[in-house]
Amino acid sequence: MIKRAVILSTGDEITSGKVVDTNANFLSDKLAENGIDLVAVLTVGDVPERLEWAWRTAIGLGDVVISTGGIGPTVDDLTTETIARIAGVKLVRDHATVEHMKRLFATINRVMPENNLKQADFPEGAEIIPNPLGTAPGFRMPMSVDGHRSELIVMPGVPREMKPMMENWVVPWLQKNRGTDRVFAVRIFQTFGMSESALDEAVIGLIKPGEAKVGLRASFPQISLRLTVEGAPGEAQRKLDEVSDRVREKISQFVFAEGDASMEDVVGQLLIEKKIRLAVAESCTGGLIGHRLTNVPGSSRYLLADLVTYSNNAKADLLAVSQSTLEKFGAVSEECVREMAAGVRRRIGADVGIATSGIAGPDGGTPDKPVGTVCIALDSDTVTASRRYQMRGTRDWVKLLASQVALDWLRRFALGLDIGDSTLFRR
Repeated sequence: MIKRAVILSTGDEITSGKVVDTNANFLSDKLAENGIDLVAVLTVGDVPERLEWAWRTAIGLGDVVISTGGIGPTVDDLTTETIARIAGVKLVRDHATVEHMKRLFATINRVMPENNLKQADFPEGAEIIPNPLGTAPGFRMPMSVDGHRSELIVMPGVPREMKPMMENWVVPWLQKNRGTDRVFAVRIFQTFGMSESALDEAVIGLIKPGEAKVGLRASFPQISLRLTVEGAPGEAQRKLDEVSDRVREKISQFVFAEGDASMEDVVGQLLIEKKIRLAVAESCTGGLIGHRLTNVPGSSRYLLADLVTYSNNAKADLLAVSQSTLEKFGAVSEECVREMAAGVRRRIGADVGIATSGIAGPDGGTPDKPVGTVCIALDSDTVTASRRYQMRGTRDWVKLLASQVALDWLRRFALGLDIGDSTLFRR
């Protein structure tokens, strides 16, 4: 019966801080959704004795140990051989895996290096977990250390390979081996426009003790609100729906999605549904709004142009921002961004134009316009709006926050909501 889990993340790139371990966050979410208690997350570098310590420790703590990383083709990928050594079994080559790898290399017209064969070696008795997107399959095997038995689940560290393996193979296996018919119904609200403390305060009193578990996670620049209800099949979902209705009623204007959708996913879908053609003019965000929108398939159906007008001359020549506006109010002003948004809309022939201009830092601020000052404007036949914001953080944080606010404006515009209701970071 699987009740307790340990996540084991391996790799010098993680312990050195060069790579952020997003895998552990994803896996912890999936474990929580399936009612598995996460006991610990262990992170260890590619050192044999440390890896062996980490595996022995993890096995002693959990009914299942889920690891990512260390099953590549290079000399520092040591997970498989470490497990085999602890278990006292030999490595066995799986020829079906070899053929799968050869086919993958053939599709890109490359000869497979010999060291990739290492990825087809598995501890004797292991069950292979298919990896359709990469050359490194995972595997599952039971192991006992000092009388404690645990199931080991090993997957690659590449997120785009690991995530579908977790969803399609590991999660069904966990559900089958939990040893109970009680289920966990989960709903996640993605929010923007309220601080974490304000969001927590807003939902206080909406949910009775024991009715649902509430979790908040700040994942810059948005905050996720997770509701989890445990119960019999059908009953858990009914209770979750009741609680969710109360939450929606209270914070609906700040909820931009349910599930894992991003702000740009939501905005893109709305613009397609409403048949709204968009033109963007960016200064301080440097093309980030357009970058985020074009990350979503189908963006060509609504995004007509994104002009990065960084200099004053570009603002004047391409967007028809007047010299008097630039001289009197400056490029970082509501007056300037209003002309930018109107100018890009007219020039491109779009239904709506949105513009940003600001001081991302770390230099360039003044007493009147300190670092983090950002102005945003939206222009359409029905709505014209501009706001000045005072944002905090490093240069990349200010740029990302500004792009998020601009996208939220587009969401509100497409839904017919008052843009002025978005008050976060307002001056």
